[in-house]
Amino acid sequence: MSSKIYFGQKKGFSFRRSALSVATRFHHSVAPKHALKTARRLFLTPAKMKDINPTPEGMVVEAIDTQEGKIMSYQLGSGPTWVLTHGWSGSANQFFPLMEHIAAAGYTALAYDHPAHGKSEGKEGSIPAFLFALDGILNRQAQIEGVIAHSMGGATLLESEHPCLQHKPIILVAPVLKYWENLFGTVEASGYSMKLFREVIDDVGRQYNFTVDEIDPFTKLQHRGAPVVIVHDKGDRFAPFAVSEEANRFDHVSLVATEGLGHGRVLKSDPLKEAFNALINR
Repeated sequence: MSSKIYFGQKKGFSFRRSALSVATRFHHSVAPKHALKTARRLFLTPAKMKDINPTPEGMVVEAIDTQEGKIMSYQLGSGPTWVLTHGWSGSANQFFPLMEHIAAAGYTALAYDHPAHGKSEGKEGSIPAFLFALDGILNRQAQIEGVIAHSMGGATLLESEHPCLQHKPIILVAPVLKYWENLFGTVEASGYSMKLFREVIDDVGRQYNFTVDEIDPFTKLQHRGAPVVIVHDKGDRFAPFAVSEEANRFDHVSLVATEGLGHGRVLKSDPLKEAFNALINR
């Protein structure tokens, strides 16, 4: 499903609210099991992104076995490792220009495709699936230097309690920090049955034995001890910039505001590269 259902703004939907509301409620009432199956497919199937960046010379591509199946990883450079984690309906390919910059600075850049994204296995994506994939990548690292996370990848990163992440600096790019507020608001604005959507969330929680309601990236960010840099475009249509401004009040958080780069183009921008340079030179 398009990122708009997860990270859209309330005014941006093209669904016919009343028709969708009636249809999904009726479906849920007359065929609840089929309605749940249909809703899972709708909400947990990411849109496939086409590769937009050429593969840098020297890139090492490897499939890594995780709890979520084979996760495709991409490694460039040598030296201490920076892990890069993408967002919903994204892929590691978005990071290739940034990975070249990281490698040129004397580091290893390690990106990967989340489950059901890019070239990784899987048919569904979710925060728990993202977390297990991230843990699978980090389990192979003795230690890391830091993490760069985009959009929903940032929400996942902040939820992770993996030992490799302790006291490590992170860069959050266009993060969705108030995840549930954003998600429930956009789904409700679409007219989709909130009761059915809630059932999807509960079903995912049971599947992973995971308390999905406890996901709270904003609070987790507040309690991090290591430096956090947020790079966020003021005109981002998918992740509210105002929430990043709110997070900027935390002592360990600094905000780099951009203009005209939107939610995706910021990943290959000079301000992001400059934020990385400033962080490694701190």
